[in-house]
Amino acid sequence: MHSQTNPRPNPAETITRAIIERLEAGVKPWVQPWTGASISRPLRACGTPYQGINVVWLWMTAQMGGFASPYWMTYLQAQKLGGQVRRGERSTIAVFYKSYSAEVEDRNTGETQQEARRVLKSFPVFNASQVDGLPERFSPAPPAPVQPADRDPALAAFFAQVPASLRNQGVEAYYEPGVDRITMPPETLFRDLDHYWATLAHELAHWTGHRTRLDRDLGQRFGTSAYAMEELVAELASALIGADLGLPVAHLDHHASYIASWLKVLRSDSRAVLTAAAKAEQAAQLILSLGRPTAEHRFEPELLAA
Repeated sequence: MHSQTNPRPNPAETITRAIIERLEAGVKPWVQPWTGASISRPLRACGTPYQGINVVWLWMTAQMGGFASPYWMTYLQAQKLGGQVRRGERSTIAVFYKSYSAEVEDRNTGETQQEARRVLKSFPVFNASQVDGLPERFSPAPPAPVQPADRDPALAAFFAQVPASLRNQGVEAYYEPGVDRITMPPETLFRDLDHYWATLAHELAHWTGHRTRLDRDLGQRFGTSAYAMEELVAELASALIGADLGLPVAHLDHHASYIASWLKVLRSDSRAVLTAAAKAEQAAQLILSLGRPTAEHRFEPELLAA
């Protein structure tokens, strides 16, 4: 009698299961407390920011492990930097897409042709907080002042560059695809300006989905899978923008109904959160490129889960 072993879960299943567990516990893993460190995307050993699902996944892993450093590296990279992973420390994964071509037969003609395909791969990484002997630059940077004197004018200038139709009125923040317009409550109704800007970033993420821009299915009816996915995209995009601009995202919608809708989508499709993260990265990069027209914001398709 042959013994049976359970196949190892693929990276998408591993990530999705962990996110589902956090959502079931009422915790949104892309919302970070940013305690004891400056707001940052996760960084590779060379300093390049991670993108897509790696951002959410490594944020969540850092939060659960109590890691304060934004840097992640392989065992070999740590050694080359003069460091040593401490005994007993466990790695996590980072993911990427590997492209390859496959020979496919046309059912109608019987002819074969090469077809481009991608497969999701993973590799083990450690947080710099798990490594001894690294250069000082890998230690967590001290938090920036909460409200430096030039912060609000700089943020105002950034968002003013984004050519969205915006009106300030009422007590609700929302985006209307039909008229392609964002409505925001007046700044005075927010706890502080940071939360005004972070909420605007969320609505701008919806704005990027218009058919004249990134052309996403914006899911007009609450309760549908498309609506849940679009809200997830906007949540993740606002978190990514917040990491780049130093904005909080902890205030964003925590309604149980939203979490329930996301859980329904994630349980039915293990790749849904990867797709949402990829679309969120596109939305964030579009807004960042518009707000900083002279800066370079490059996509890295092999690192985005689509």
